[in-house]
Amino acid sequence: MAGKTAFEALAANILKAELKRKGVTYSQLVEKLAAIGVDEKEVNIRNKLSGGKFTAAFLLQCLTAIGATEMRL
Repeated sequence: MAGKTAFEALAANILKAELKRKGVTYSQLVEKLAAIGVDEKEVNIRNKLSGGKFTAAFLLQCLTAIGATEMRL
């Protein structure tokens, strides 16, 4: 499997940073996503963030679930 592209790494790092700023663990993210109707498993979230391969929709779902109203690029 090829490594992450610069943009995949950037997307993963942005999401990880927002989770850290909000103090949300992957386990808590699973619960918060479920509360907005998104079914994800913790292992899938870990894989998506470590690989940097996820959709813009997933990014927006996560940001919505954690209550992020702004994002630092």
